Amino acid sequence: MSLVEHLHLFAGYGIEMEYMIVDRQSLALLPLCDYVLTQAAGSCVNEVAVGEMAWSNELVLHVIELKTNGPAKTLTGLHHLFLRDILRINEILAAKNAMLMPTAMHPFMNPATDTKLWTHDDAAVYQAYDRIFGCKGHGWSNLQSVHINLPFYNDVEFGKLHAAIRLILPILPALAASSPVYEGKVSGLMDSRLEFYRHNQKAVPEIAGRVIPEGAYSEKEYGDQIFAKIYKAIAPHDPAGILQNEWLNSRGAIARFDRHAIEIRVLDIQESPRMDLAVISSVVSAVQALVLGKWGPTAAHRSWSENDLSPIFIECLRHGSEATIEHDDYLKVFDYPDKGPIKAQELWRHITDDLLAAATYPISSYQREVDALVRNGCLARRLVKALGPTPDAARIHGVYGQLCHLLPLGGAFDAPC
Repeated sequence: MSLVEHLHLFAGYGIEMEYMIVDRQSLALLPLCDYVLTQAAGSCVNEVAVGEMAWSNELVLHVIELKTNGPAKTLTGLHHLFLRDILRINEILAAKNAMLMPTAMHPFMNPATDTKLWTHDDAAVYQAYDRIFGCKGHGWSNLQSVHINLPFYNDVEFGKLHAAIRLILPILPALAASSPVYEGKVSGLMDSRLEFYRHNQKAVPEIAGRVIPEGAYSEKEYGDQIFAKIYKAIAPHDPAGILQNEWLNSRGAIARFDRHAIEIRVLDIQESPRMDLAVISSVVSAVQALVLGKWGPTAAHRSWSENDLSPIFIECLRHGSEATIEHDDYLKVFDYPDKGPIKAQELWRHITDDLLAAATYPISSYQREVDALVRNGCLARRLVKALGPTPDAARIHGVYGQLCHLLPLGGAFDAPC
């Protein structure tokens, strides 16, 4: 997601969404990303521009990424562009009896047998990752997410933006978790994708750190505290220097000084772009409110260490909207009126109500969807409710088939009462 111009804070939004390609009947994974890109571009490419949007490859052949072609000026109505391209891709895939599937993990995938890595341009990078980490695992080949790229103009803006993003990151899984099932079983975690993500580079743990990034508030501080540590750690495994790049950083939000943007990476993809934009607009609005000082000064935000924030993040990835927030000082950040413990869903309801009342944030464009999300809980919770605690394969197939049907319609998944 390239931000060609140096934009000021909240002057543009780079949004990326990843989807699985599956068989229309069996829902089995199909390695057809290169087929789709070839049909769209006329030759096999890594990326093809489609007007205001672009489609591109990812690590594995069963995943395709849709993204804004440059920064979008507004989030309002952005879901329509993603829906349009989902329909276009599904039309291409129809010739192969295939379609796109939402949610952050495939419910039946066996990574050992189903993983097919991208083998075209940039294959050397993926081969290096596979050699060092072994990419036939859920944390590599079975994960679909949404990325938000937020621009900054200079070091001052970077410091404000990074402080705000670090503070909101721990509770994002409570809003966006959509991966409670893998290998045909309910895992017991609402965000199984993030649990795998936390550990998938354990051979070089410096790459992901604690997922919550360290408190670095300038390009130099970030280079000294994060990049230097990562590049030193990977060097013995990467003698050719193929991976010595900013994108090697796998924290939950990564600074891209080459783009003048920070990329938020911890959001599971939802059942449709309309619901993704509900999540995205909530996150962006909360970050903007923090930057603007609605909930206290930036100096106070910088006082939080990754060690303070990480336990909240882990609790939220495990339990989603039902996660327990006990840290009273964290609740005070958002002017929550009572002490803990409270459910993360209650905190998000407070945050979104506060933002919607102001009527000046992007969240206002998706008020109905946001209201439904904070009322009914994260998608993972709704899926578990629909599936029951020990669903059989037929039940899982039926629910995930329903999700595939909802995706091109822009629908929202409602668990039965």
